Amino acid sequence: MKKYNLHLLSLTVLFVLLVSCNGDGEKKNYIYHLDQGEIFATGYHIKYAYNKNLKEEILAEFDRFNLSLNPFMENSIITKVNNNEPVELDSMFMKVFRKSMEVSKKSGGKFDITVSPLINAWGFGFNNMDSVTPDIIDSLMEFVGYRKIDIDQHGQIIKSDPRITINMSAIAKGYACDVIADLLERHGIENYMVEIGGEITARGVNEKGTCWRIGVDKPIDDQMGIQHDLQTVLSICDKSLATSGNYRNFYVKDGKKFAHTIDPLSGYPSEQDILGATVIADDCMTADAYATAFMAMGLEKSKELAKNIPDLHYYFIYAKDDDTFGIVYSDGFDQFFAQ
Repeated sequence: MKKYNLHLLSLTVLFVLLVSCNGDGEKKNYIYHLDQGEIFATGYHIKYAYNKNLKEEILAEFDRFNLSLNPFMENSIITKVNNNEPVELDSMFMKVFRKSMEVSKKSGGKFDITVSPLINAWGFGFNNMDSVTPDIIDSLMEFVGYRKIDIDQHGQIIKSDPRITINMSAIAKGYACDVIADLLERHGIENYMVEIGGEITARGVNEKGTCWRIGVDKPIDDQMGIQHDLQTVLSICDKSLATSGNYRNFYVKDGKKFAHTIDPLSGYPSEQDILGATVIADDCMTADAYATAFMAMGLEKSKELAKNIPDLHYYFIYAKDDDTFGIVYSDGFDQFFAQ
């Protein structure tokens, strides 16, 4: 599952030149390394202050992650689960699965890792809008729903229907950021930023000695995604950030814009007003999951749910009735605006 809306809201991550880090003792030899590449069909940038490059260890962690949660790898744990093959679940799979179930329950089912059959039926950007029938949706809904899959007391997956498959793409990139962050912290690294496809975990400071700067694009009607004027710049220290939605990719019904989002409860496109949800939390897995959930919940329900989740902050871009865009953010979000 590539998130219900299928597109990530574009984030502009501000990187600067590698320079030496100020500090005492051994840290005087630290420089800010920048490792970058492609993973999960998207780009990644990992910047950290250390006395050597950790690229090989980072790639090894990505390989470990893929063997657990990549649904496109034949020998991954998640693939074997989807194919109903015997498999021992590892700690990565268990952690992401349990967080997924937690967010599904709190969001009333608006977040659901079993929704891929519906996304495939509707097609990328709802290309199959004219060919999807109620009968097709009814048949697919028989094996869609987070309540139809669980892990038993012996650590084995149980399904109410063998056709149920799971895809954790709506939470996996966020968790991957946390996995790499854990690797860096095992090395005692205090200043770093991990960015994978727009999801970010940041700790400490950048080479200028300030919090990491993250830019959020203005809501411009630019289907090609070429323009990147900034709506705001956020300053992130010791937090994680994730964004879902894309106000550059929407459909119009009765003159109003809606993001490309599938409602896992109805099986149909969700007509909600949030076009982009940026969420800040203590870990990126949590931020990633709730950014997805909010897209399917809509503005008012998302605001209510967020009040009950400790240390979670949101910044929503939403469609107004007059076809303009509005901005709303949670109490306390002001602390993240860059000065």
